Amino acid sequence: MILNRIWRMIVVVAIATSLLLGNVILPTSPVLAELTGDTSEPSFDWEEEYAYSLGVQAFIYAYPWAYMSDGYWTRMTEAGGTVNQFYHYRDLKDETHTQGGGPNNDTIYSQAVIYLGDEPLILSVPAMDRYYTMELVDYRGDNFAYVGERATGQEAGNYALIGPNWEGELPPDVQRIEGSSSTPWGYIQGRTLVTEEERQSGDLTAVHEIQDQYKLTPLSQWLDPTVTPSVPDLWEPYLYESSDDPLAYWKNINHAMGENPPDPYDNSLLALFAEIGIGPDLDVELQNDSIKRGLERASTDGLQMIKDAFATGYAQKQVNGWNYPPPETGRPSASHDWLVRAIQAEAGFVANDPIEAIYINVSLDADGNPLSGANRYELKFEHGQQPEVNAFWSITMYNPQYNLVGNPIDRFSVGDRSGMTIAEDGSLTISIQHDVPSECPSPDECPNWLPAPEGNFLMFMRLYLPGYPALSQWWVPPALTNLGPAEAPADALSAQAVEDVSQEDFWDTIIKQVEKRYSTK
Repeated sequence: MILNRIWRMIVVVAIATSLLLGNVILPTSPVLAELTGDTSEPSFDWEEEYAYSLGVQAFIYAYPWAYMSDGYWTRMTEAGGTVNQFYHYRDLKDETHTQGGGPNNDTIYSQAVIYLGDEPLILSVPAMDRYYTMELVDYRGDNFAYVGERATGQEAGNYALIGPNWEGELPPDVQRIEGSSSTPWGYIQGRTLVTEEERQSGDLTAVHEIQDQYKLTPLSQWLDPTVTPSVPDLWEPYLYESSDDPLAYWKNINHAMGENPPDPYDNSLLALFAEIGIGPDLDVELQNDSIKRGLERASTDGLQMIKDAFATGYAQKQVNGWNYPPPETGRPSASHDWLVRAIQAEAGFVANDPIEAIYINVSLDADGNPLSGANRYELKFEHGQQPEVNAFWSITMYNPQYNLVGNPIDRFSVGDRSGMTIAEDGSLTISIQHDVPSECPSPDECPNWLPAPEGNFLMFMRLYLPGYPALSQWWVPPALTNLGPAEAPADALSAQAVEDVSQEDFWDTIIKQVEKRYSTK
């Protein structure tokens, strides 16, 4: 079959090469042994290499199934949630969130793992007086609909979330929305704005009251409140942080694809991946040791490729060091750019459609060097240069694992609602560094400071309900200026200064420096 044909081709090319180049060590195989009489052990394992090369492609294609299986389970169980029920986060995200995904620090999340394989689910929302959005996502990471200020308005409503292949009539008090999920399992990523006054006071009572009015009801129960519909349990996957199984990624992929089939359009790809045991409900343990070794390497290197592709701006429009996301963000499968789809899952879990919110990212300075807390940076918006939005914008700090960064003042983002100081000429300058900027009297009196970690970091600039300039990607954000390494205070008592003075001047020097530091003159 196909593997034998590939192998015979390798043999022919290898023999031809040896005739041209002289003494070349050729791989041996049963086919080659017949031709040459050589019974020595192979010098390389072609099956492992074939499984590796094909496995990398399979991993990039199938990464949503690898990420979502772990992501759904971890997010739901850690929040104490159940399928088809909201679990509400009652506080803004901070550094205690360690699941990655680049969470925002502008809104409180209401999330739900949903099952739409049997019947629609009715999403009920109250009348709203603030920005909110319900992003509805299938298992592949494609948004299939929205409920929220932009999509459905701020009135109260009941909206039907529909899965694949469902046909039927909806009651008159339930509205059908724009699209249906391509997979039985899906996710709701709800975001409700926290005002700056609420952030400063810590009183989130009004937000919690809104969250408590978000409801999910199966259609059968909507029609008959006495009905208790049966809902399948969410499958417990191999969790990557705790699993020592080198094939964990592939086992999750195969199971998740069985429950959430890929697009039939991709059947030719799936037939190829099936040769190495990858696909819906296949058992990768049935493969031989060579293929297993290739797949172990493929998942490791494939994941690194996805991370590196994002960090270097793959498929993104680079402007002044910032990266606009690909236009396909939010619904990447239709583009058939599987690397874009994999990057979206790894960097953001799920991602908004650009019309809802654009996340412009930066992880390198103007010279192509990784951003680091060892340096000081400045981001200056000239008068009129701030982004045009119909809701609000913010800039959020992350470590390389896409988690928020802890800091002494618990400030994880700054933006047009955070009370930054505007200069007399109308410009806005943001200081981005690990230590308190020297011009600030104290950490708490430094509204334009976005604290950075000691090591490498990246940032997202979020534009909620962006205006046309950003939607068209011709708005140019200002460049991030590297001001150089952090500097110690000029009057600091340094070990080197003490070492440089002679012994007889030691105490005199210390006294003078102390007097200088604490002088009230």
